[in-house]
Amino acid sequence: MCPKDRKSPLSSLESMKTVLIANRGEIACRVIRSCQALGLRTVAVHSDPDAQSRHVEIADQRVSLGGSSAAESYLRADAVLEAARSSGADAIHPGYGFLSENEAFAAAVEAAGLVWVGPSPASIADMGDKERARLLARAAGVPVLPGSSRFRPGEFNGLVPAALEIGFPLLVKAAAGGGGIGMRRVDRPEDLQAAVEATQGMAARAFGDGTIYLERYIERARHVEVQVFGFGDGRAIHVHERDCSIQRRFQKIIEESPAPGLSPDTLRAMYDSAVALCRQERYRGAGTVEFVLDADTHEFFFLEMNTRIQVEHPVSEMITGLDLVGMQLQLASGQVPQAREQDDVHARGHAIECRLYAERPAKGFLPSTGLVTRFDLPLTDDTLRIDSGVRAGDRISHFYDPMIAKFIAHGANRECAIARLIDAIDAVRIEGIETNLGFLRRTLDHPAFRNGQVSTGFVDLYKPDLIA
Repeated sequence: MCPKDRKSPLSSLESMKTVLIANRGEIACRVIRSCQALGLRTVAVHSDPDAQSRHVEIADQRVSLGGSSAAESYLRADAVLEAARSSGADAIHPGYGFLSENEAFAAAVEAAGLVWVGPSPASIADMGDKERARLLARAAGVPVLPGSSRFRPGEFNGLVPAALEIGFPLLVKAAAGGGGIGMRRVDRPEDLQAAVEATQGMAARAFGDGTIYLERYIERARHVEVQVFGFGDGRAIHVHERDCSIQRRFQKIIEESPAPGLSPDTLRAMYDSAVALCRQERYRGAGTVEFVLDADTHEFFFLEMNTRIQVEHPVSEMITGLDLVGMQLQLASGQVPQAREQDDVHARGHAIECRLYAERPAKGFLPSTGLVTRFDLPLTDDTLRIDSGVRAGDRISHFYDPMIAKFIAHGANRECAIARLIDAIDAVRIEGIETNLGFLRRTLDHPAFRNGQVSTGFVDLYKPDLIA
């Protein structure tokens, strides 16, 4: 389902008429909702397994891409562009994942005379190359973790000296990676080359680029990111921060704002760093500057910049009342976005999001596929938002990410937001597949989480308590 959340003061757009959403599932539903609020027609694309999906049902028009896997459908730039041409779309919104951070696709969209609802291809390329992104961040005055130069597949000369200079433990990271994919921790020099070879191979398969680099690993780390919005002319604003420290396998499962326990001075420094990078880049549209923060010292360092809307963007929308997707569409159409200056952004209360996955936490969070025979959700209101593209009768397949829904609760304070989210989880009834629903509830109700003692190692540290 794609329920309504707080209404945003968006007015109809004149320069764009029809938007093709080059994505699926809950983010496609989410983009469609903002398009409808702006009076825009929508075109859904779909693979064969998604022919009856929710995002296809609620769009004004549908175009089949054929195929089953992502590589056969949503990742086919030529097929997506042909769908835009045949449907009469004049803009493409990529959502997140798939082609959203592919600079070649963004350039092809613009070359075809279509509006690309996203940053410039140059910005995507700059931030997609992790080593270049680190150099640009350093040039903007943003703190950057010690790291190495890049190592291409099969290249090991200088690897050990670089690692010894950084120190162990360290991370081997894919240069073209993102979203927690393409990362391995190494604790001992004798394990380094095997980890590098494995990461290079995985990165080559996942991103078409097997280049890696080394980066310092912080033992007690927090993952804190700043939502930014740039206007393409050197101006940019922030939409506050999100703490995304609760993760499994380097991928986020619970996000919240404000980040618990951070001082105003630390937050102000993070905001300033994120906005400085956007201004230097002349960044256009919504993006996220991600930082790793030392939980003991509260020092923070640049991690990466995601040049797209984030999965967890509803957290920022819930505390500000802004429609970030609507702002993307407004800017792309040449209109003035809902928030123009920093003074237009006002945060209130606390918001927490958790991601419901079809997975088996007790078995290493392996995906759970099958038919969703029952999916009952609680009613939404100003304190609860649910973003989902799945209904009872839908099938969770192995072809795509197993996320089913996002639950976002808002309260006057953190305690109220946690209580609202737990109430919502308790009201969910889902059958036919295994999910992480119980795991999420136990995490939210854990004393350490309630006390704000969050870190990226939280799940490993308290796993016996969280997995029944």
